[in-house]
Amino acid sequence: MDVPSQVAVQRSCSVEDAYQHCANLARTHYENFTVGSLLLPREKRKHVYATYGFCRHVDDLGDEAGGNRSLLLDEWERDLRLCYSGQPRHPILVALQNTIRTFDIPCEPFLKLIEANRMDQRQHRYPTYRDVLHYCDHSANPVGRIVLCLFGYKDEERQHLSDWTCTALQLTNFWQDVSRDHRKGRIYIPYEDMQRFNYTEQELVHGIANNNFKMLMQFEVDRTVELFRKGAPLIDKVKGPFKVDLALFTLGGLAVLKLIRQRDYDVLSHRPSLSHGHKAWLLISTLARMHLGLGVQRI
Repeated sequence: MDVPSQVAVQRSCSVEDAYQHCANLARTHYENFTVGSLLLPREKRKHVYATYGFCRHVDDLGDEAGGNRSLLLDEWERDLRLCYSGQPRHPILVALQNTIRTFDIPCEPFLKLIEANRMDQRQHRYPTYRDVLHYCDHSANPVGRIVLCLFGYKDEERQHLSDWTCTALQLTNFWQDVSRDHRKGRIYIPYEDMQRFNYTEQELVHGIANNNFKMLMQFEVDRTVELFRKGAPLIDKVKGPFKVDLALFTLGGLAVLKLIRQRDYDVLSHRPSLSHGHKAWLLISTLARMHLGLGVQRI
């Protein structure tokens, strides 16, 4: 059966309309922190929105029901390549092409994001921690590298530090969503770690948060905190409002991990998440810490 094109049905539009489409998409979807933070310079926000629009659309294609996902992702990859060697028609790609040209962003991180969604179709369990890190290298790290490009940071040192932070954020999301992911048929806790702490998938099916599970989650949380610490020096290697935005993501991730600890690592009975009030406090406290020249390592 033919798969309806995700691009052919879209009429070509102006670059301005394309950016507006991406902005509307970002503003109508909830995220842990506002996409395109108001702290960012106005001229940067549209490019952040275009990046978000691409990521969001890839995820939507990966969640498409039925057996069409792989074909849709293949088509989206072909259309992405038009940003570098042609004229895309989808509003997201029209905006993205302008962003790519403005900041000379390579194709690789976008291709990795598409591949991450293919990986989600092929693999629902991860035998080792190394396997999970490989997935994060495709699903999370490319986003950080793209955003760094938007602010003129393309050196390997900053890009590598960004990888630590993005991987930590992805893992934090996994530990938040153990139950939610399992309902979707996915387990991101490495099987080798479950064996190490003598916790079974059958116990996970029944939502059993026994001592073995809590020790397992403590182990995962502790090493995720260490990843945040490894990436934290990046904050002092960027300038302007981007520094605050980056600090917010790091402190927000650490706050979620702290919340998991406060609930004795039981993420099965209730999903740990930050309230709006907690997010507002994070913003205020982060601004204060940046003003005083304090880092995030002691949080």
